[in-house]
Amino acid sequence: MKQGPPASVALLAGTAALALWACEKPPGPGEPLRGLTAQERHRFDEGRKLFAQEFTPETGLGPLFNENSCGECHEDPDLGGNGDEVEVHATRLLSDGFCDPLAELGGPVFQQRVTPALHDALGIDLEPIPEDVTARGMRSSPDLFGFGLLDAVPDSALLAMSDPEDRNHDGISGRPNRFVDGRIGRFGRKAFVPTLSEFNEGAFPNEQGVTTPEFPDEGTVGGTPIPPGVDPLPEPEIDSRSLALVNDFVRFLAPPPSGKPTRTIRQGRGLFQRIGCIACHVPELRTGSSPFRALAHRRVRAYTDLLLHDMGPDLADICLGLATPSEFRTEPLMGLGLSTRFLHDGRAASLEEAVGEHGGEAQSARDRYLSLIPSQRAALLEFLRSL
Repeated sequence: MKQGPPASVALLAGTAALALWACEKPPGPGEPLRGLTAQERHRFDEGRKLFAQEFTPETGLGPLFNENSCGECHEDPDLGGNGDEVEVHATRLLSDGFCDPLAELGGPVFQQRVTPALHDALGIDLEPIPEDVTARGMRSSPDLFGFGLLDAVPDSALLAMSDPEDRNHDGISGRPNRFVDGRIGRFGRKAFVPTLSEFNEGAFPNEQGVTTPEFPDEGTVGGTPIPPGVDPLPEPEIDSRSLALVNDFVRFLAPPPSGKPTRTIRQGRGLFQRIGCIACHVPELRTGSSPFRALAHRRVRAYTDLLLHDMGPDLADICLGLATPSEFRTEPLMGLGLSTRFLHDGRAASLEEAVGEHGGEAQSARDRYLSLIPSQRAALLEFLRSL
């Protein structure tokens, strides 16, 4: 009987393969994670096509919508990246502290475009916002790179970082947001959505007006039913298989590679830690078990704790779930170097301006940044641009 190679040879071959894998050029923006199976890579490629697909009124677009494809909002520097679109959210904070997302009136996302048929029927150009909202918020389109890894971080890891009572007296009191059913949220600027699949599926009706098996209702226009004949396509307008493929495209998007750690970048990273930014922008998370080998037990240099933090009154806008108007999820910084506009609404045109807008729990770190000498501030910003 023919025998295989000696165990020592097999071990050396396996070690060499691992070394080669480790030395490969890291995936670029819009590329998949390394280590996918052939089937997973196929699903990634098929999902990419659907992510870029442009809907029309005849194929399900609208009648209320923001853009006609996923890729229109997530396109720079490649599919899955950020976009220059800014959408409108609104909610109502009641006197008892309950946050009303205005779901029965079209909220919390109010679409800024309508199909010609809806315009002809009602004479409107965008979705009306109720007069009694307590706040409106603008939301820029983030990149989605590495979101599958964030999805695979266990809830227990988020709870371990939570300190709502600030028991360690460091002025940082992050806490998780929770969905309507009590599950811990992590996606969205207010960390309201628990899972990546729900985040992706919700984008179809909220951003494109495309109904799904989970959300088969077109909703209303300011509480009024959609006029007959405006949206003749049967519901749902996208099927479960297509949704699953889009989910796999986003799930398997690799985090963007970091820049080469020059002396200046290393100095900036040390300053980032020294002035206390890592209290919220936790440098590394670790994923747990996953049915996908490429996502299981991985270190993620995400620079976030995925928790809510009070950012002060100047940034405050809407409430959402348990999040008060001034509370926002710590924004992941992986991919920051690809951005040209910053903060949740894109108001900051530069990283330095974005740092200067930090208040609330981040004010002490911001003040320490401002006290650095110019060369130190430049090094810290260079580190951020390398992410």
